[in-house]
Amino acid sequence: MRRLLAVACLCFAAAVPAWAGSVPASESVAATDSVSLPAADADHRSGGEIYRNFRDGLADVDCGVDVSTRWRSHFAAVPTRLAEPDDELLPLFGYVVDQLRASSLPTEYALIPFVESGYQPGARSPAGPAGLWQMITRTARNHRIAINTSYDGRLSPVDSTRAAVRYLKTLHGMFAGDWRLAAMAYNAGEYRIFGALKRGGQVARDARPAELPGLPRITHAYVRKIHALSCLLLQAGGREEWLQALDRPVPRLEAVEVPLEIERIAQFAELAGQDAGRLQRLNPAFRKGRIRRTGAAPAQLLAAAGTGFTATHSALTAASTPASLRNGSTAAAPASPDSPRRHTVVRGDNPWTIARRYGIRLGDLLQRNGLAVGSVLQPGKVLTIDAQAGAAE
Repeated sequence: MRRLLAVACLCFAAAVPAWAGSVPASESVAATDSVSLPAADADHRSGGEIYRNFRDGLADVDCGVDVSTRWRSHFAAVPTRLAEPDDELLPLFGYVVDQLRASSLPTEYALIPFVESGYQPGARSPAGPAGLWQMITRTARNHRIAINTSYDGRLSPVDSTRAAVRYLKTLHGMFAGDWRLAAMAYNAGEYRIFGALKRGGQVARDARPAELPGLPRITHAYVRKIHALSCLLLQAGGREEWLQALDRPVPRLEAVEVPLEIERIAQFAELAGQDAGRLQRLNPAFRKGRIRRTGAAPAQLLAAAGTGFTATHSALTAASTPASLRNGSTAAAPASPDSPRRHTVVRGDNPWTIARRYGIRLGDLLQRNGLAVGSVLQPGKVLTIDAQAGAAE
């Protein structure tokens, strides 16, 4: 993309681990296929499955003598980070790989966030680019990412990854399916690559990207970085020790719509049974944990599937729908002004589900009953649902 060239780049200084030595790609494939990995379920999968999805989606598995030693050394810690069970990188990497595979794009593109941001959703460059994919403001807005005083969608892995995948799919088609040209265009802009092809007397379907004239060194280095990263991971896959480190359950991440009643990540996390700190790190677009909406579109969080909010929300919605509505009625009976509704708490109730059940705002329910966000309700407690006639709120 057209961006200022000073982008955030996490410099991995760790020594090359034992499994990142020079191993032919063919060995890595055979070794990966020989390891027994746990079966996936709807909400989790093995880290080995993520790796196989990445490996099987690569367009270029040739890791010969042309692989940059400099960039292999620079990114040497990437396999180590993916293998660390406490690191949040592998689920996020899996999410990006999934989005690319769903769009039939080479998984080399899943390595771009390593080059751009070190896979940090909240990364910001002093020069202006931001987020996982390090987009400048103009590029982000051109690709329908909302940016305003309260929300920067570049810091949303959901918004930015969707936009990046759309753009890469366009570039991939423009340059005859050559991932190297598309990656160079992502860095420098498509018109600069078209110009270089013309000056070099080349065409996209039979190009020699390393020989394109008149391009910045950083654009040529972009391809070398991605290829070096790809080969590091292919070669790590030839080491049983590394594959065993990946052989662990990893949560699937997915975009989840947040109901209007939920105003903070902490509320979402409590209802979904997820870690609020981790959700905030995955979704830095929502500053200080406050979920802000942009226009009419619902807010979305990147969260763990199934055990997270999707299943919880579906269950709570069904449970909180009055029987009359579930049986086909179009409206619940209105409350009498002289007889405000009351609700007796039963096991499993929380303020949010009760507010949904009666069709009132969560804030109103809390205020009428002197409750705080996150209050734990004891069974048998009687709550006031409707405001008292003439009462000021």
